Amino acid sequence: MSAPARLAALAAILLAALAAAPAAADVEVRLKLPMRARLDLTGKRTLSTLPFIVVGREGSQTMERLRGTSIDVQEEFERYLLKVLRRETGLQILESGPVDYPSYDLDVLEHDQAFWRAMGERTQADLLVAGSLDFDIQDKSGYRTEEYISPYDGRSYYRQVLVENTGFEYDIVLMVFDGRTGDVLYTDNFKDFKQFEGERADPLRGMFENLVSLEDRILNVFTQKTVEATRVLLTD
Repeated sequence: MSAPARLAALAAILLAALAAAPAAADVEVRLKLPMRARLDLTGKRTLSTLPFIVVGREGSQTMERLRGTSIDVQEEFERYLLKVLRRETGLQILESGPVDYPSYDLDVLEHDQAFWRAMGERTQADLLVAGSLDFDIQDKSGYRTEEYISPYDGRSYYRQVLVENTGFEYDIVLMVFDGRTGDVLYTDNFKDFKQFEGERADPLRGMFENLVSLEDRILNVFTQKTVEATRVLLTD
């Protein structure tokens, strides 16, 4: 066999081997990963939630119900938070009762150790939870370009169509204090936005859709949570 013929035969064998070998591929898998509680709860057995301060879009304190509705933002959040903490943590939840804050400025409150120590003595709680709430309803209506087929000539055209949407945004500042020393142990900001079709979407539904989305993150402050994560594996 001549040299060119031998090279052609070798190339054919190599091509056949490559074709028979399995190709490398990326495989996407979902894993359940444990996340430890963000707070060290060693020796902590009791927790008291204080009323969260409801603020407006400019950060001003307000105790009014959500405009145009009978929804009490503070009351709904407190009910929801107590329910999930009782259900998902091993902490004993203690009622705080009405609270007269010395200031509605969170930066000032955060450093008022004397106030938090007094609240710890009053509630007899190892942990005190407080913060601020901002729930906002937004008109997200706008025009969208869509294609349509004319019934007259059968041709495709584009037109602007008004789409009515309502957005719901929840902004929660959560602070946790040591009931004995008054020290701040943890602070975080949780935000979520949901959008629904319709100009008059139910604000209560929007509020709880926000809270459900934030639930695992809020609970992870106090208890270990299992979260799902996507990983890409390279297979041979």
